[in-house]
Amino acid sequence: MKGLRFLAVFLLCALIAAPATAANNEPIKIGAILGVTGPAANLGKPEANTLEMLTADINKKGGINGRKIQLIIKDSAASPEKAISFAKQLIDEDKVVAIIGPSTSGESMKIKGIAEDGKTILMSCAAAEAIVVPVKKYIFKTPQNDRFAAMKIFYQMNKMGIKQIAILSSNTGFGNAGKQQLENIAPQYGISIVANEVYDKEATDLSAVITKVKTAGAQAIVNWSIEPAQSIVIKNARQALGPKFPIFQSHGFGNINYVKAAGPAADGVIFPAGRLLIANLLPNTNKQKPVLLKYKKDYEASYKEEASTFGGHAYDAFTILVSAIRKAGTDNEKLRTEIENMKGLVGTAGIFNFSPSDHNGLNMDSFVMLTVKNGKFVPLPDTPVKTK
Repeated sequence: MKGLRFLAVFLLCALIAAPATAANNEPIKIGAILGVTGPAANLGKPEANTLEMLTADINKKGGINGRKIQLIIKDSAASPEKAISFAKQLIDEDKVVAIIGPSTSGESMKIKGIAEDGKTILMSCAAAEAIVVPVKKYIFKTPQNDRFAAMKIFYQMNKMGIKQIAILSSNTGFGNAGKQQLENIAPQYGISIVANEVYDKEATDLSAVITKVKTAGAQAIVNWSIEPAQSIVIKNARQALGPKFPIFQSHGFGNINYVKAAGPAADGVIFPAGRLLIANLLPNTNKQKPVLLKYKKDYEASYKEEASTFGGHAYDAFTILVSAIRKAGTDNEKLRTEIENMKGLVGTAGIFNFSPSDHNGLNMDSFVMLTVKNGKFVPLPDTPVKTK
């Protein structure tokens, strides 16, 4: 009789423990909505590559606290409509712990309300400050704010004595957000906007737009785009305005493929970016350098192409999530709180210091001004590359 009682208690305990044990062994589902194909492929493809590389590496090492990661990537092709559908699917059906992406600002703006309502962490890989301002409980992003990019550009223009500019922007969420930042900030730097043109993201010839810039008497162009059309802006501008005319691009220029597409016309283009593109030139005292060099080496060995700032944004999102899950587990509220209070995490875009009032965690020091020389990214002369 005692033996039967013991057996009954043992079986009962086993039944109670079984669900918990199964839950502890279940994979951690992380979703991603990325523009792997389509007009934002220069962003989404390196982001997807990066996430797949990091997931394979961490799973090879046993996962997070003994649980493997199940990465679910959805290719939105930069379509807000697809991003909305995928966000609902990842939250309601796949029950993901978090979503990395989307690649573009327009998509991120469209789905952030869905993530917020679903109490699911969104780690956007897009730049518009409006994604995280005003702060929403579950919404974060890893690229530097577009406002800081505009400020860095205008500061450089002041040094160069540029007073009158033309703004060119694509008809996308990223283009529109950057256009608004440029318009708002220009007066603070004593800069007048004499031409302000929006072009189609799929444009293949922008010579008519450049003619308007020339007629307006602009001293420089600021182009805000992430699509291949930004390379066309450069080629058309060089043809009409000459090889020395100042062309500034946004931080959306941080993929060497845009330089290759523009060819020799890209030489001299100026733009703000994180330090990943010049990692080899950083002093050894730079806190980011070991992280940047390792990511760059691993990515380029895996995919036989140069690492870009966009892949870096996915690296940062994944690294932030993994760090938080190790400490807080997968409970959405505990995980969110852990990220919101994270300090000093060294990433590719900068050193992240989140807070309840800052869900980006980066400051203007995360940017340096770069230029193109002989088809390569190099620091703009007299621009310091050392971070604090």
